[in-house]
Amino acid sequence: MKTDRIHNFNAGPAALPLPVLEAIQESFLNFAGSGMSITEISHRSKWFEAVINDAVARVKRILKLDSRHHVLFVQGGASLQFCMLPMNLLKAGDTADYVNTGTWSTKAIKEATLQGKSINVAASSEDRNFSYIPREIAFNTDAVYAHITSNNTIKGTQWAQFPSTGGVPIAADMSSDIFSRPLEMDKFGLIYAGAQKNIGPAGVCLVIIRDDLLARTPVNIPTMLRYSTYAEKNSMYNTPPCFAIYTVQLVLKWLEETVGGLDKMAELNRKKAGLLYDCMDASGFYRGTAEKESRSLMNVTFRLPSEDLEKDFVAEAAQNGMGGLKGHRSVGGCRASIYNPTPLTAVEALVDFMKTFERRHG
Repeated sequence: MKTDRIHNFNAGPAALPLPVLEAIQESFLNFAGSGMSITEISHRSKWFEAVINDAVARVKRILKLDSRHHVLFVQGGASLQFCMLPMNLLKAGDTADYVNTGTWSTKAIKEATLQGKSINVAASSEDRNFSYIPREIAFNTDAVYAHITSNNTIKGTQWAQFPSTGGVPIAADMSSDIFSRPLEMDKFGLIYAGAQKNIGPAGVCLVIIRDDLLARTPVNIPTMLRYSTYAEKNSMYNTPPCFAIYTVQLVLKWLEETVGGLDKMAELNRKKAGLLYDCMDASGFYRGTAEKESRSLMNVTFRLPSEDLEKDFVAEAAQNGMGGLKGHRSVGGCRASIYNPTPLTAVEALVDFMKTFERRHG
């Protein structure tokens, strides 16, 4: 079937692998021989049970999780996790460290503070407008967890190496770079990731939590805000977002069976980002907004010599079949989000356009 698809550089909801979309299209009216759509089947049915169990199994295989780790699917996005995390893990007298690297970290700190939790901002990059990832951080060894945002979609920064915390488990918001590279899971006690940037459509948040942190879940908070509720009921205490979880399952299958796992995915992501950053660095026309050692492999943020040129750049790119290049409304400029599903051909097309645009306007 002929489709008029563009190169999609949206920051989220973002691109999905074409084979995943085709699989959804093929089975949408009659899923797995059920005679029903995936949007119609019961979450208590054998068909959906197979979907969610396969999604959990693939997460565990891809990340090499051991029996200590629980894979949960929670609604409310990463934004709900900003409050759910401290609500579950911090009791009276407990404290947690947070590293503030911009918008999403700032929101996470705010939500913990609203609950009256004891929060220590161990480091911040606000002094240079969140254009870098802090390096020298004095973590509190008595902290229950150390919270970081692994990738900042707005500022275009990313933790290239995860910090040494003195044994304190890292709790990471990985919404925009989950499954983009291998992880040393021993460092992490909890990972959460809104699906709509790298692993699926909006509507579900992946949470991976270790036994020792899960055991901290109190019984005196609302049932649907307890991690234990999801762990005990296989994320089906109530009706989960079935279609979103199904799509995540298909993306994980694509990552595992078509791409070949995280090592291959990381190699491709480095190549895609390298093409864009090399183009920018060779130019006096495009200026990256993140400091080089903190550059994101997922969100390439840049400015042109003037705001008028930036508007022209976004408009002309759209005319040439490239969408989603406008920067976040809070910072302006331009942004190319090149998550896992964004093919190398899309980045090559963007680089060619950038060079042509510079020749005409530079």
